Amino acid sequence: MAPRPSAGAARASGRPGKPAAGSQQARLFERLGLRTPADFIVHLPLRYEDETRVTPVAQARPGAHALFEGDIIDSDIRLRPRRELQATLSDDTGRMQLRWLHVYPGQQARLKPGRRVRIRGEVRMGYQGLEMVHPLVSEPGMPLPDTLTPVYPTTQGLSQASLRKAIAQALDQADLRDTLPDAVRQSYGLADFETSLRLLHHPGPDISLDSLAEHEHPAWRRIKFDELLAQQLALADARASRRAQHSLPLRGDGQLGRLLLAALPFSPTAAQNRAMADIQADLRCAHPMHRLLQGDVGSGKTLVAAWAAAQAIDAGAQVAVMAPTEILAEQLWRKFSEWFEPLGVSIAWLTGALPAARRRQALQDIASGQARLAVGTQALIQDKVQFQALGLVISDEQHRFGVGQRLALSRKGDQATHVPHQLSMSATPIPRTLAMAFFADMDVSVLDELPPGRTPVRTRLFSDQRRDEVLMRAAAAVREGQQAYWVCPLVEESEALQLQTAVDTWEHLRAELPDLRIGLMHGRLAAQEKTDTMAAFRRNELDLLVSTTVIEVGVDVPNASLMIIEHAERFGLAQLHQLRGRVGRGARESTCVLLYQPPLSALARERLRALYETTDGFEIAQRDLAQRGPGELLGVRQSGQALLRFADLNADEDLLEQARAAANWLSADFPDHARAHQQRWMAGAIQYLRS
Repeated sequence: MAPRPSAGAARASGRPGKPAAGSQQARLFERLGLRTPADFIVHLPLRYEDETRVTPVAQARPGAHALFEGDIIDSDIRLRPRRELQATLSDDTGRMQLRWLHVYPGQQARLKPGRRVRIRGEVRMGYQGLEMVHPLVSEPGMPLPDTLTPVYPTTQGLSQASLRKAIAQALDQADLRDTLPDAVRQSYGLADFETSLRLLHHPGPDISLDSLAEHEHPAWRRIKFDELLAQQLALADARASRRAQHSLPLRGDGQLGRLLLAALPFSPTAAQNRAMADIQADLRCAHPMHRLLQGDVGSGKTLVAAWAAAQAIDAGAQVAVMAPTEILAEQLWRKFSEWFEPLGVSIAWLTGALPAARRRQALQDIASGQARLAVGTQALIQDKVQFQALGLVISDEQHRFGVGQRLALSRKGDQATHVPHQLSMSATPIPRTLAMAFFADMDVSVLDELPPGRTPVRTRLFSDQRRDEVLMRAAAAVREGQQAYWVCPLVEESEALQLQTAVDTWEHLRAELPDLRIGLMHGRLAAQEKTDTMAAFRRNELDLLVSTTVIEVGVDVPNASLMIIEHAERFGLAQLHQLRGRVGRGARESTCVLLYQPPLSALARERLRALYETTDGFEIAQRDLAQRGPGELLGVRQSGQALLRFADLNADEDLLEQARAAANWLSADFPDHARAHQQRWMAGAIQYLRS
């Protein structure tokens, strides 16, 4: 008999600790996502403290949490440099200083010289040797616990004691039956679920703290396997759910797509042709396409998207193209207009900054079906936007959109009869492990080659002490007819981060290079100002564009061949690669200069070295994943899949492979166990997988 989902036990038993509904403690628990016993039992410790034994003072080590017992030999309130209670603990092996920065009534009396006490806390190195700040004080002679003391993730106002009590009660209430059949557990050498869980909440003192801290203990292996398995099951279900939905098969004669390609001065690459064949097969199906088109900067994703739009329009459907920023949306609108308007396709342009009259006309053209193609920002998902026959939704830089935004656009179709096909694009290549863990529900097409004529961008590193040299080289390049970007991380001066700012840099460059035409671009400019500035740069009416990262994606100015990035050590690796991709889009050899402020941290040095050593987006994405985790690569999709609290995509690739295989096994032979397992780990998060 398959185990019941633990959520059922949760509903029957109420909230652990039974705080009153709406109470402050209940709100604090909910802030941590803890509502039912099923939530509490998998709220696992960050670390452990060993209170099972008293440590001699002579064995104290900085950074260790330990329990000491001894006599207070002095205790006094000191007023300098600030008011604090200071005391000295002595045992047979040595002495340790104790300090409390906040003194409470009765605290000094409890620490009178001659009293014997137990002191627990973190040892650190002070001015006078080893010390403890704000240690916990208890009476000697009390029985010591027989397990390590867990320290849980918490939030302000919620004590460890409250969490421990609630979790202990949840362990008595929740359904802890194993959701894995014996055959699966034995096949993968996995420990029992309840045994693993109870061990992690209350490990014995003989268990290695290192194996617990590094998540290498067999109990941790079981927990990591479980969450990876639940995720793989949920992704498979999301994929099956989409397959069960109905979409209009888009089976036009392909004439518009052929005309589009025939008008181009170049031929698609083999990778583009493969992606277009994948998309054509998907669009002809009666279930919705859900394909991710990924490729490095400059690999030609926009052309593939335009060709996909042509297939849908040819079949009588409308197409919506949504981009996360006005600059990127406008870039797409200009490119699509250049390609489609000569072919007689009407295009609507819709952003929040449009004048009222133009906005009304765009809405009317979309609703009537006159506009076969609508390009815009999140303005496309507003209630007033109604499509006549939406058949395909294209999202550029899909990871920048919220789950709700992508769902809202997909629901612009006639939900009663069909849902639109979806094509998502990302210029950030996705490493294999990340694709396995987070995008297994999607079909993926990869553009792994650049169009002919693209030359690799040279990358140079300069300390900002050589800023004047960089400035002179940039000026010389611009005077030779090149155009350049100068990217800064901030718009205006910040007291917290004294970085070179876009406004200051713009003013400085104008003063130093008065003969050059220098523009300024940042997110705080009005939409029309941004549009006008980019248009002027595109028309070569500006030599140098000082900008923040608003030009990170989508901007395509072939004559721009020099990119200078201020404080490059402050940017993420993927973001630096995207910025570098704004040059090298023409025939001229291009250069990206990374200006950094020494001394560099080890991580910053590794990041800049990676960018210097390779221009391969997939290699950079893999290094970025290893350095910083999946957050930036996932974007908002991570918000629905934060269940990877325990598994590590770099360290646990073998477990991920096993979880994928086990997901297929459970779905085929043990469907009840599969449902129970998902309910335990994924309840409430599945909606994010269906966006």
